[in-house]
Amino acid sequence: MSRMSSLMKGMIGGALAGLATCAVAALCAKAERQPAVSALNSTSHIVWGDGAADQASASWQYTGTGIALNELALVFWGLIYELWSHSAIGASMSPLSRGATVSVLAYITDYHLIPRRFTPGFEKRLSPGSLFSIYCAIAVSLPVAMKVVGPLKGMDFRGTPTAT
Repeated sequence: MSRMSSLMKGMIGGALAGLATCAVAALCAKAERQPAVSALNSTSHIVWGDGAADQASASWQYTGTGIALNELALVFWGLIYELWSHSAIGASMSPLSRGATVSVLAYITDYHLIPRRFTPGFEKRLSPGSLFSIYCAIAVSLPVAMKVVGPLKGMDFRGTPTAT
């Protein structure tokens, strides 16, 4: 698979994993007797400050920003997953093991390496158990999404067929 196809697959797969992660975050919020969008809104604290975590209703400002930021993050992790799968170590692992490893790296990055202002924000509304569920969703959704996307052999960056 060409480098460009890998990049495209990583971006699409990451975006699909981002949607799955948003769904799990919303379900976790509901399970904790909160509005489903509250967990998604809390992610927008990166742009709108800590008050975003207090927003309980859907809005473009908070919910839209939160979903967009989560999607961007998962596209990044999708690229890491896909590019790593072509390395000697990554290729020797099962897809689920790669997904779990990338999820652990995401957690460490999100909560131990970057400034608090740039955390996902889920921790502002959800319990540690729900956070665990979200990172499990990342671990599972990355390999599933990459399988759904499948090989993009013979496609250029715009998704049009190339001569092979």
